[in-house]
Amino acid sequence: MEQRRCDARKARRRRLAVGIVCAVLWSMASAHVKYSVSEELKEGTVVGNIARDLGLDKSTLKNRKYRIVSSTADPLFHVDQNDGSLYTSRKIDREEVCERSSACLINLKTVLENPLEVHHVSVEILDVNDHSPSFPMREKTLEISESVLTGVRIPLQAARDPDSGSFSVQQYKLNPNDHFRLEVKDKGKDGKMPILIVQKPLDREATKSHTLLLTALDGGKPPKSGEIDIFVNILDTNDNAPVFSKDIYSVTLEENAPLGTAVIQVNATDADDGTNAEIIYSFSNSVDPSLNELFELNPSTGEITVKGLVNYEEKDMYEIEIEASDKGFAPLTTEKSVLIKIVDVNDNPPEIDVTSFSSSIPENSRPGTTVALISVNDLDSGLNGKVICSIREDVPFFLSPSSQEKMYSLVTTSPLDRETQSRYEITIAAKDAGQQSLSSERTMTVLVSDVNDNNPEFSLSPYAFYVNENNEPGISVFSVKAVDQDENENAHISYHIFRDGSENNKLTSFLNINSENGDVLALKSFDFETLKRFQFQVVATDCGTPSLSSNVTVNVFILDQNDNPPVILYPVSANGSAEGVEEIPRNVNAGHLVTKVRAYDADIGYNGWLLFSLQELTDHSLFALDRYTGQIRTLRSFTETDEAEHKLVILVKDNGNVSLSATATVTVKLVEPKEAFAASDVKGSAKDEEDNNVTFYLMITLGSVSTLFLISIIVLIAMQCSKTTDYSSKYLQEANYDGTLCNSIQYRSGEKRYMLVGPRMSIGSTVVPGSNANTLVVPDRRQTSEKQKPPNNDWRFTQGQRPGPSGPNMQYATHIRWTPKSVKRATGGPEVAMGTGPWPQPPTEAEQLQALMAAANEVSEATATLGPGTMGLSTRYSPQFTLQHVPDYRQNVYIPGSTATLTSNPQQQATAQQATQQALPPPQAAAQPEPPKAAQTPASKKKSTKKEKK
Repeated sequence: MEQRRCDARKARRRRLAVGIVCAVLWSMASAHVKYSVSEELKEGTVVGNIARDLGLDKSTLKNRKYRIVSSTADPLFHVDQNDGSLYTSRKIDREEVCERSSACLINLKTVLENPLEVHHVSVEILDVNDHSPSFPMREKTLEISESVLTGVRIPLQAARDPDSGSFSVQQYKLNPNDHFRLEVKDKGKDGKMPILIVQKPLDREATKSHTLLLTALDGGKPPKSGEIDIFVNILDTNDNAPVFSKDIYSVTLEENAPLGTAVIQVNATDADDGTNAEIIYSFSNSVDPSLNELFELNPSTGEITVKGLVNYEEKDMYEIEIEASDKGFAPLTTEKSVLIKIVDVNDNPPEIDVTSFSSSIPENSRPGTTVALISVNDLDSGLNGKVICSIREDVPFFLSPSSQEKMYSLVTTSPLDRETQSRYEITIAAKDAGQQSLSSERTMTVLVSDVNDNNPEFSLSPYAFYVNENNEPGISVFSVKAVDQDENENAHISYHIFRDGSENNKLTSFLNINSENGDVLALKSFDFETLKRFQFQVVATDCGTPSLSSNVTVNVFILDQNDNPPVILYPVSANGSAEGVEEIPRNVNAGHLVTKVRAYDADIGYNGWLLFSLQELTDHSLFALDRYTGQIRTLRSFTETDEAEHKLVILVKDNGNVSLSATATVTVKLVEPKEAFAASDVKGSAKDEEDNNVTFYLMITLGSVSTLFLISIIVLIAMQCSKTTDYSSKYLQEANYDGTLCNSIQYRSGEKRYMLVGPRMSIGSTVVPGSNANTLVVPDRRQTSEKQKPPNNDWRFTQGQRPGPSGPNMQYATHIRWTPKSVKRATGGPEVAMGTGPWPQPPTEAEQLQALMAAANEVSEATATLGPGTMGLSTRYSPQFTLQHVPDYRQNVYIPGSTATLTSNPQQQATAQQATQQALPPPQAAAQPEPPKAAQTPASKKKSTKKEKK
């Protein structure tokens, strides 16, 4: 050790001597002094003598204040003013003074005053190997990805050595290992830098970390060193894909499994670490998007659950690709197939599909015609998908199995008729054979198309229409209607009138028909007094191919209108005016028949029902006029003060809706009794002659009528015996009008129906088709459960029970008056009507015959003219009208060529007047005084005499 110190001192001395010599030489050459000194010398070590080297006078140094000018407070050197030597002020550490310089040179400035001299001195600090290499830290951790390639260079932090030159770091060493090697890069002034090079692939899964020892050596002798521990952590690289625990995942699942049902759970592992080993499960992109609606995959656990409705019929097996992906920077993915087999459940009813269907089939199709092809399918399998098919309704169709499985043909089994049934609702039922069987139905509508196989049919056959006379030409008067059970063109009907040019159809030239709707137009006005009825035929033809047609007979009855004013028959003067003079004795009593105004009206019914009234009268207390008979009677006996001549103006008007009238003037002269007797003899002889003529005509007429009536009765009885008579309550018609109860007695003859109608009918009356009379039918307003009462012993009608027509719609019917509401029915007697209570019992066949006989009896008792008049036989028994009874008219009938007045017996007349007043209260009844009983005419006297003799 001591030897070493000695050697160091010798070396320093040599260096000092060398420095002094160099400084002298330098100062001599350039007047600039440079010294060299080693670091780490003790304080006060002589560096060199500046004064000697610069040739300065040593004795003047002190006086001239020789010194070193330094900018630092602690200078490294100082100069001795006595001899000019340069000394170290403190221990010098080169690394401190020249930290970053390779050559450590310190420049000093020396100063002399008086005169001022400045000299530059340079001192080089020589390095000594007094420091060992050192690293910034004792250990370092490196993170290297296992995916790094071989040959990758990883720079390491170099070691530091404050020494310079050869004493600085000269080399690095690395402990031996298989994966890394060391390379040193010389960076010149910046020293040497160690570089770690990967010489073998790294595998974190094999070795997770490596420990290296790096040593730095300087150039000293012996060299000094420094070490650092390097820990190399191998960073995981996502170089391992997830691995599933099974090669095949397979599971069975029942269809219709509840939502949330766990299906299967897959599991995968990853050999990587950290996020590279964290696995996320998902469906593969190749999976059908519809599976996302059926199944749900938990991304963390890998559990598959039911999300939607699983249907075996849609798919019986699902192969789902599951992806397991790690969370690495570059994720790795592994796919695995999961096989889910769906187990069938009988949850689908059979499906009925109509593959071919003819919704319309002609009605003339033959049996066996195919209507539809039907396929039946069940999406279930096995027995759940086996189907049995049938038809529910009882229809003329059946299912015929086809050669193909689950195929059927719907065919007809019998002929079809559209008019009977135009459409069929066919329900096809299908049922599977599952344990809990399911069924379904399909309804098909089959329309039967029309074939022109039906002729047009008229609503009535024959038609009977009633047309008012004086109709406006060119206006529709009635309409016929035909229907065709076919449809469309086959049912489109056109009408035309059959015209063959015969005598019977000559009136068709005055008629026209609308071919579209059947409205019949009259081209001229009808006149009841000229034509009362006619008939023609209408043909209805459809538009089918070929077309079919039918015809109907139309009976047209002309109805009378009040278009004829009353005509005065008596009195009539020689010049044709309605004026007459009557002479009566002054001594007549009250009630004496002065005269009788006679008139007739060409119209019938109400239009021909005449009423008489006094329009002008000189003395109202003397005369009275019977408004129904036209008789003028005295009201009191004449006095001497009464005038001898009185003028009476009589107004005769009919009962039409718009009444027409005529006037007659009668001049009554009062004469003495003798004059009156002579005049009465002349008139009596004339009246006797007239009565004889009337009696002859009546005998012929009544004989003919009675014969025809008896023949009709015999024919009716024969026809009635051959058919079952139906006298139900529907043939008994009621009409309650202004408080009078009326009844309609009906009877049948062959296919025609006849009726005798009461005097009061309701507005809702209708015409009876088939009747030869202008007969009205009243709808049945009530049903009765009372049993039919037996007929009375004597079923006759009094004159009071046979009033004239009543109501605007009953102008031409034969009226039989039944018991009114206010009168209770008697149990017997020839003059008591049948029926009790508010509704009489329906007549039996015997009662009807009795009614007809009573009507014939009335005809025999009535008087009538042969010409057209109110009660003329031609009017009463024409084909247009039934038996017309207007009793009051018998007092007002005039036969041309005769002056006789025909009446019934007084009792009958009084009863008739009373009944007429009850049924039809006259408009001026309140204003007219009650007339006295009429005196008997010669004709009535003869009848009374005959009856008394009997």
